[in-house]
Amino acid sequence: MTQGRPLLNRRLAEFGTTIFAEMSALAVRTGAINLGQGFPDTDGPEEVREAAVRALRAGHGNQYPPGPGVPELRTAIAAHQQRRYALTYDPDTEVLVTAGATEAIAASMLALLEPGDEVIALEPYYDSYAACIAMAGASRVPVTLHPEPSTGTYRLDLDELRAAVTPRTRLLLLNTPHNPTGTVLTREELAAIAELACERDLLVVTDEVYEHLVFEGEHLPLAAFPGMRERTVTISSAGKTFSFTGWKVGWITASPELVTAVRSAKQFLTYVSAGPFQYAVAEALRLPDSYFDEFRADMRAKRDLLADGLERAGFKVFRPAGTYFVTTDIRPLGESDGFAFCRALPERCGVVAIPNAVFYDHREEGAPFVRFAFCKRTGVLEEAVSRLKTLAA
Repeated sequence: MTQGRPLLNRRLAEFGTTIFAEMSALAVRTGAINLGQGFPDTDGPEEVREAAVRALRAGHGNQYPPGPGVPELRTAIAAHQQRRYALTYDPDTEVLVTAGATEAIAASMLALLEPGDEVIALEPYYDSYAACIAMAGASRVPVTLHPEPSTGTYRLDLDELRAAVTPRTRLLLLNTPHNPTGTVLTREELAAIAELACERDLLVVTDEVYEHLVFEGEHLPLAAFPGMRERTVTISSAGKTFSFTGWKVGWITASPELVTAVRSAKQFLTYVSAGPFQYAVAEALRLPDSYFDEFRADMRAKRDLLADGLERAGFKVFRPAGTYFVTTDIRPLGESDGFAFCRALPERCGVVAIPNAVFYDHREEGAPFVRFAFCKRTGVLEEAVSRLKTLAA
């Protein structure tokens, strides 16, 4: 303590050590299988890793790369958006490379928000959203995705979304495919969101890092909808698509005005990062469609392996349409407190999961739900399923 004040800025006072750190430490201490934190336990394509090695040896990016990102990567990102979604971006003025999607989110919030602004985010939400909104001095307004046990999915109530908009609303922060629920927003939902954004003159930041992990339906960038090209910041990254999460290479695509604004904040965060890896990700984005198809099929099989095992263990399973997380309801097991359940699970059966309540402002909404990650080797998932079945005994 100094001058009678807490050391931590009051905007961040509610954010302590993340649940991911706590549960990962619990996994190490107990020897449990960690299905909590969402990182793969294998590396991505060998040719992409070798591209990074070549870049290192050639001296590419070993010193500061250009602030917006190396031209090769910015060109590859623009080509990817054109090839996949028929979205045309100028690599020189409409693409910005960031230190992962996390920095892209932080820089967007810091650049586009003023104290007193309101940000609508779909609840449950990735934990950095709340912290980044707080650092910008804005207020978060959650709109809750509701579980539908009859369909085994979570859905957005568009009337609730519309009702949440006030004169102070500056920005919608969307995530599709959605972590942790696995929801993929439909064409109809996205069209309604676009109409609302245009009607109320709102900016939109879309986190689309799981764009290549859609198992049912299709990924549709909001920026492609009428009126959205000039008001949307689209975020993605290499970590989830190519299984190199430690490289921390992300990016935004947006209009020149939005890119300039976000870059103004980003330059005072990391300035630049991941120089040699940027060259490798440029090559990764040019991989043939077969890579993306096989990657998605492999992850779908792992989803089904874990989801089926969780159902046999007694959980109510919300089978995700995208991402690499499965949300479950623990009430069929006679439990209702996700925190207590997850803290006891490693000792009970040697598996770590994450309580969904940490992703909610309305903690009671998420209390009975628990998230498992399936981005692990098949053998690891099979062993986890074997351990979890003891819960049904």
